[in-house]
Order: sequence, then C-alpha cells, then structure tokens
Amino acid sequence: MTGRAITVGYLYPEIMSGYGDRGNLAAITRRCGWRGIAADVRELRLGDQADASEVDLFLIGNGGEFHQRLIATDLADVKGPGICEAVDEGAALFAVGAGYELLGRFYQPARGVELPGARLFDTWTIQQGADLTSASCTLAEARAGRAIGDLLVQWDAELLVGFENHSARTYLGPTARPLGQVVAGQGNNGDGGEGVRLGNAIGTYLRGPCLPRNPVLTDFLIRAALQRRYGEAELAPLPDQFEHAARDAAVARHQGRRPGRSRSARVVHSARYAPAGAGR
Repeated sequence: MTGRAITVGYLYPEIMSGYGDRGNLAAITRRCGWRGIAADVRELRLGDQADASEVDLFLIGNGGEFHQRLIATDLADVKGPGICEAVDEGAALFAVGAGYELLGRFYQPARGVELPGARLFDTWTIQQGADLTSASCTLAEARAGRAIGDLLVQWDAELLVGFENHSARTYLGPTARPLGQVVAGQGNNGDGGEGVRLGNAIGTYLRGPCLPRNPVLTDFLIRAALQRRYGEAELAPLPDQFEHAARDAAVARHQGRRPGRSRSARVVHSARYAPAGAGR
C-alpha cells in the first residue's frame, strides 16, 4: 500500500535531545522513507499543545535535571492531556531517559521539590546522586552510584541494545509493566526490569541513540502509528545487516569478545546511509 503518511510529534527538540536522540527521529523517518511512507515531523516546543487527533507517534529524548525543570510543568499540564488521550487511542510513543522519567507520576530531584509528571505511566523516579549538568557537581559526585555502560534488554523474543548513564531510579506501580528484562546493566532500579510499556507507548533508559541499532523496535513504533491512522500496518521488510552488526557489536562487548565485521555489513553501510535522494 502506497501513499501512506504518519505525523511524528517531536517534543522539545532544542531542550530534550541529549545522547544523540535526534538519531531516533532519523531512524523513524528513514525507515518510513525507504518504504514510501511520508513522515511529517512536527516539533512541539514550550507552550505548544499536543493534538491527540493529529499525532500518530510522539518522541521525547533525554536531558539533565536543568532541562527537566524547564519542561516539567509544560509537559504535565499543556501537552500531557493530549499525549495521554492519543496513547489511549493507540498512538505510539518513545521516551528516553529524562523524558521517560517525566511521563510518570513525578520526578524527585536529590535536592528541592518534586517535579510533576504527565502521569501517562504508573511510574515514579527518585534521583539518587548528583546531576551531571550541575555546575557545582564534582566528577566523583557525578559518578557515585551511577549506572554507566552497555544496557542489554530482553524484549519478548528480541534482544535490545543501548547505553545507560543515570543515577536516578525509576519504580513501577501496580498497573505498569516493564518493557523487558535486563540482560546486562541496571535498567530501572536494579530489580531486573527495564523501561515501561503501555499499549504502544514505551519509556526506556536505552540511549545511544537506541532506535538505529534496534530496527525491530523502530518498526514496532511505525507499525503502531500506521495502525492508528489507517487501521492496517503492513510493512515491507528492509535489509538490516548494518543495524544488526551494530547490535552484535554491543553484545560482543558484553561477552568480552571482539565483534566481527563482514564485508556484507560494510556494503550495506555505504548503501543505506547514502545522501538523501540517492537510490537504495
């Protein structure tokens, strides 16, 4: 089926785009484009409403505590109702790190009053250490108690890979369920669970960015967006050798071995990431 289009709502693009999070947006738009699906990206900044009837897929990235303070009230009061309504109607959402934390009930900084959450997820987050973005934070304080390194997560039959760097701990309430189980790393709070999933909405500590190395997860979001817009979600398969090679490299690091790189992976790299407009 051709002529399909989805609308992507990119939340706070100038504020919440740490750890290369724009790569998540690029993964979605590229994988849509390769299939002839138009992805209309709407950047939603402070003060902009989130229209539940228009957006099929929401993205929010990572930031420091300073950035969370900038957006918390706006996300909870201005955009939150529309986001919750859209997800309830089947829209997809992908939230990373600090963005994930603010879509729960609240975020409690190490110092000061708690920040309100959008209450999409039945989760809450408590900061355990110093914020990396604080000017008064020493390196020793910043590293104390932090979860830093590769994060591998079993999501149903799929192994997801990413990078985590956080000292906050996120806890799931009785109506929440984790995205998956931690294979390596800490995840939410060290209890074996990572992230959260509500319908087609996902919150996670997988960074890096996450989606370019996890095409199955990217396609899950695209498929959900199409399902909501058209009632069907057929996706043509794509050659994902390079994406799988990137994932395999993270797994190899965890297993203490050198990742192999085949000639086919190098060929896919050059073809898949040619300039926009070039043939596949």
